[in-house]
Amino acid sequence: MPVYVVTDNPEDLDPLPRVTILSARAYLADPRLAHLRNARVLNLCRSHRYQSIGYYVSLLAEARGHKPLPCITTMQDMKSQSIIRLASDECKASLDRCLEPEKDDKLSFNIYLGHTPEPGRERLAASVFKLFYSPFLRASFTKSDGWHLQNVSPLGLADIPPNEMAFARDALAEYAEGHRFSPQRRTPPHYHLAILHNPDEALPPSCPKSLKRFIRAAEDLDVAAELITREDSRRLSEFDGLFIRETTDVNHHTYRLSSRAVAEGLVVIDDPESILRCSNKVYLAENLTRHGIRTPKTLVLHHANLEEAPKAFSFPFVLKQPDSSFSQGVVKVADQAHYETEAKRLLKRSEMIIAQEFLPTAYDWRIGVLDRKPLFACKYFMARKHWQIINNQKSGRNANGRVEAVPLERAPKNVVKTALKAADLIGDGLYGVDLKVVGRKVHVIEVNDNPNIDAGMEDCVLKGELYSRVMEVFVKRMEAHKLGCGAPK
Repeated sequence: MPVYVVTDNPEDLDPLPRVTILSARAYLADPRLAHLRNARVLNLCRSHRYQSIGYYVSLLAEARGHKPLPCITTMQDMKSQSIIRLASDECKASLDRCLEPEKDDKLSFNIYLGHTPEPGRERLAASVFKLFYSPFLRASFTKSDGWHLQNVSPLGLADIPPNEMAFARDALAEYAEGHRFSPQRRTPPHYHLAILHNPDEALPPSCPKSLKRFIRAAEDLDVAAELITREDSRRLSEFDGLFIRETTDVNHHTYRLSSRAVAEGLVVIDDPESILRCSNKVYLAENLTRHGIRTPKTLVLHHANLEEAPKAFSFPFVLKQPDSSFSQGVVKVADQAHYETEAKRLLKRSEMIIAQEFLPTAYDWRIGVLDRKPLFACKYFMARKHWQIINNQKSGRNANGRVEAVPLERAPKNVVKTALKAADLIGDGLYGVDLKVVGRKVHVIEVNDNPNIDAGMEDCVLKGELYSRVMEVFVKRMEAHKLGCGAPK
C-alpha cells in the first residue's frame, strides 16, 4: 500500500524511500490525488482541531477511501477525558511495568509510530499507539494511586524536537517498509479485512488452522486479510471489513468493536444487531414464538413467577441464563429442591431466565446460515454420558461430543427450511441454528451468531469452498458499499 505523508511544510522532512511527501493543500486540492487507490495517509499536520486543514486532510482521506492516520474518530478520542481514562485502564499492565521505577509523579514522552527514543518505555509506547492510532504522539502520565495516562495529543512535524528528528524519520521509514507489497503482488489488494480473534481463548469459534484458511480464501479474492486482537481496536479505520472470530457477548469488547466498525463504515460480520439478538435467550424465545417457529416448550421466569415452572414442566427440565453459550449457564434440574436452588442462583445474575422442556436426542442439527442462505450442515452429538454437546467438568477440562459434517442436500429439508426461517428473524449475517428432531417435529433450540467454523469439523464436506463462500459475501458487500448501493453490515 503506497504511503503518503501529508504535512504543512513538506520541506521539513527529508525524502524517504517508498514515501511520498505532500503539502496539506496539495493533497486537498489536487484532483488526481482523489483517485488514488489503497493509499495510506499519515497526517502530520500540526493542528487537528475541528475544521482546521489537518482535520480536513483526514476527513477527505476517509471520503476518498484512503486510510488516514489518525482518522477523525481518533482525533475526537484524543480530546475526550473519558476515552483517555478507558485507554489508561486498557494499558494498565504496561503502565505499571514500565513506570514503576519512576521516582517523579509526572512524565511525558513522544511516540513515533509505536516507538520512542526513551529507554525502557518501548512497550508502553506501543500500547498507547495501538489505542490512539496516530503517527506521532505526545503522551503524558501522572502517578496517583498508581500510574495513569493523563493526556495524549498528536505531534506535527514542526513539534518534533531536533534531537528526535532522526528517530522519527527512522520510524517512518520502518513503517513504510512494513507496508510495501511483496514482489509477487503486482497490484495492491482491492480490499482489506480485519479478522478479530483472541489467541488465548479456550474455546474460540475458529481454530488457528481455520483462520489461516480464511486468510488464504480472502487472498484468492484479492482481499488482504489480517488477524487482529482487541489491542488493535484503534486500527479499524485501516480496513474495509471486520470479521469477528472471537466469542461475542453484548457486555464485551466484541460488541463495542462491532458497533464502532459499523459506525466507521466497515462491512461487519457479525453486526451488533445480530450479537444483541442472538445473545439473549429471552429475546429469542419471544421472537421465535411470535413467528410460529416451533421450539421446546418455553417459559420466561422472574422472581415473581418461580412457582410456574414446576406446574408447566415435568422433571427434568432445563434452566438457561439469557446469555448462556458453549453449554455454560445451562443446567438440567432433576427435582423441586434442585430447581429452587438453581433458579435462585441464576436470578442473581439476571432479572429473567428461561425454563425449557427437556428433549433428549442423540445429536443436535447445526445449520450454518450466511446471507440468508444455507452454508453448511452438521450433526453435533452429545458428549459421552452427558445430555449436552459439551460437558463442562469441574476440573476445567471439557469433554466434547463428536461433530459430523453432512452435505446440505442430505440434511432433512424441513430442518434446513426451519433453520433459514429462524435465522431470517435475526438478520443476514453468519449464524448457527441449533435444532432437534423429535419424531417428525423440528424444534429450534437457539440461533447463535458467530458459529464455529473449525478445520476438520464444519468444513469436512465443503473444505476450502466453505471459507471462499464466506469471503465472497464480504467482497459482495464491500463492493456494494463502495458503489453506495448497500449499507455496511
